[in-house]
Amino acid sequence: MQKTDKLQAYLSSKTGAPAEIAEFRQLSGGACQDNYLLHLKSGALDEMLVLRTDKGGSLLGSLTRPQEYQVIEKAVAVGVLTPPVKWLSEDKSIVGHPFYLMQKIEGTANPRDILKNKKIDFKKLAVDVATNLGKIHSIRYTSDTLPFLDLKIKPGTKEISLTAIAQCRKLLDELPGGYPGIELCLNWAEANAHVTDELVLCHSDFRSGNFMVADGQLSGILDWEFAHWGDRHEDIGYLRMRDWRFGKIKNEIGGFAAPEDFYPHYEAVTKTKLDPEKIRYWEVMGNIRWDIGAAQQGERHLSGKDTGIEFASIGRRVAEMEFEAMRLIEAA
Repeated sequence: MQKTDKLQAYLSSKTGAPAEIAEFRQLSGGACQDNYLLHLKSGALDEMLVLRTDKGGSLLGSLTRPQEYQVIEKAVAVGVLTPPVKWLSEDKSIVGHPFYLMQKIEGTANPRDILKNKKIDFKKLAVDVATNLGKIHSIRYTSDTLPFLDLKIKPGTKEISLTAIAQCRKLLDELPGGYPGIELCLNWAEANAHVTDELVLCHSDFRSGNFMVADGQLSGILDWEFAHWGDRHEDIGYLRMRDWRFGKIKNEIGGFAAPEDFYPHYEAVTKTKLDPEKIRYWEVMGNIRWDIGAAQQGERHLSGKDTGIEFASIGRRVAEMEFEAMRLIEAA
């Protein structure tokens, strides 16, 4: 995407003064969405923003940019540390896709850089991450809260687990070829489905790599495109996944913390006791879901729709998540 006169005209209409884009460049990362650094000058305004828009095509099941915008607004309102958003546009003629802008925050989300940084107090980081996850989960389900997420699912049933399994099967059926390892894991998940006591807003991609850290502290949580109503244990199980520990296998929480340094702080914020069996169940489900996501990314490359080494390399990792899910099942 190139910087265009249309974008400058749009920004001028929002600021009320002639706008100049002093810098505009694509940021690294983002297999599903494109993010661009934008230095905006307009009248007395001089600020760094990030423009977020669709890559060639989003993964199935992801929110639209207008929906993601509304989720972030709700998260900011309850005090979640995440970049505030501004100026949503659904006009595809400006940059080619719907987009919004958000404040640029400092730091890095590169998990390998974060995990090898000896200056970081990881116990303090665990407190910050747990506290913010608790705030996300403080957003409880009502029929008029983020209504586009409403699945008509009631708490006190196994519907959340069974719906997640059905969605996985649907996505799997849309992929060419067969995935018997994933099917085996889905059969186990269906037979061991858990009851969800309360519906909360799940980030659903809550992991190392989606946190920004600056000066050793959490500076923001990113990438809300898979947010939905679900079981609070889903986000914690996903954060625990071996794939998101980036080589720090013994640190079960994102490669940076032990459960005992994380769970009590989450429980203190939410006033809810976590269930270890449900966490393990959703850790298996997280591996299944990411496994299917990896297969989707690989297929984007193989189909010729979005060729690239990133999609191809992710697609080769399907067997890793299958093995991990089955390892967890065997240990359950």
